[in-house]
Amino acid sequence: MEKVTFGEANNIPGYEIGDKSAPAIIVLQEWWGVTENIKAQAAQLSKSGYRCLIPDLYKGKLGLDVEEAHHLMDNLDWPTAKEEICAAAKYLKDTGSPSVGCVGFCMGGALTLIGAQHSDDIVCAAPFYGTPDPSICQTEKISKPILAHFGELDTMAGFSDPAAAKKLEENLKAAGGTESAVFMYPGVGHAFMNSLPEPFESFEARKETMGVVPPIEEQTALAWKRILEFFEKHLKA
Repeated sequence: MEKVTFGEANNIPGYEIGDKSAPAIIVLQEWWGVTENIKAQAAQLSKSGYRCLIPDLYKGKLGLDVEEAHHLMDNLDWPTAKEEICAAAKYLKDTGSPSVGCVGFCMGGALTLIGAQHSDDIVCAAPFYGTPDPSICQTEKISKPILAHFGELDTMAGFSDPAAAKKLEENLKAAGGTESAVFMYPGVGHAFMNSLPEPFESFEARKETMGVVPPIEEQTALAWKRILEFFEKHLKA
């Protein structure tokens, strides 16, 4: 994985891995920033034959605790982030990738849906446990293939809890997308795809601080299976 810059002024930082001629996937960060979890997810996707780009939307900053991560997300310029995701997709297409998808986690899940609506270069998207503010993204207008994933025990009301997932499902149906689906995973909550508890020392410490239950390997494996099949169908066909 290497550091890169992209965009018209070549001033947007990110991390890239994979063959430049391969189908591409934009991997979007959680509210913590570009962590080892996010890099590991991009590396995992690259093993299946994808070129992956992680835009660094915080420009190198990392949230080392809940308060700092909350501050970073609250201060994110979402319209600028939208433009940077669109620039990422254009960069990938212009430099060799025949097709571009998007995946994101938590804050990145919401940003994934924003990218799906606003970038013509993104052909499909797989958001995890995050939905966007309707002022910047109207999910009822997204007719592209969307494969969304939520934890049944997620308590982030209005953002990624079961009610938010249900609302997204209703909106995607209203958009007329025949190849979209919303999956609910039992026994897990927010951030169930994280293989590391960072920035906490353990998953138990994360649960104690945030009320987030540890991941279940069976559910994580099922989600990986689903997104790999999804991207195979829509990016490699």
